[in-house]
Amino acid sequence: MVVAIKVTDGERGDWAVLQVSGELDLVTSPTLRQRVHDVVAEGRHSLVLDLSEVYFCDSSGVGVLIAARRLLRSCQGRLRLVLPAQGAVEGSHVNRVFGALGVRRLFDVHPDLATAVTEESRPLSA
Repeated sequence: MVVAIKVTDGERGDWAVLQVSGELDLVTSPTLRQRVHDVVAEGRHSLVLDLSEVYFCDSSGVGVLIAARRLLRSCQGRLRLVLPAQGAVEGSHVNRVFGALGVRRLFDVHPDLATAVTEESRPLSA
């Protein structure tokens, strides 16, 4: 069985960055969940999830993102998402899913990584 997700970690200033590509679904979402927990366990509480290369996301993936938000809020951390209007292959699938579920307003969303790691940055409007 091939797991269709890749999570690459890095840092940008004070921000831990997880760049996610592929599918975020029932099978792959535990991988992202574990990586978020690992980042927090290392004491890093400012996290950017770059989802610009995610081409599929289901409710399991959204659940992991909501759980990540909850986890970081519980330790007075910060979570920012990178969701360009046009991403991955045919536009940002995650944006469409967020819109359909009405959860985009829960997240601090930015169009690119450079904007997300800038302290003065303002999130995109819901």
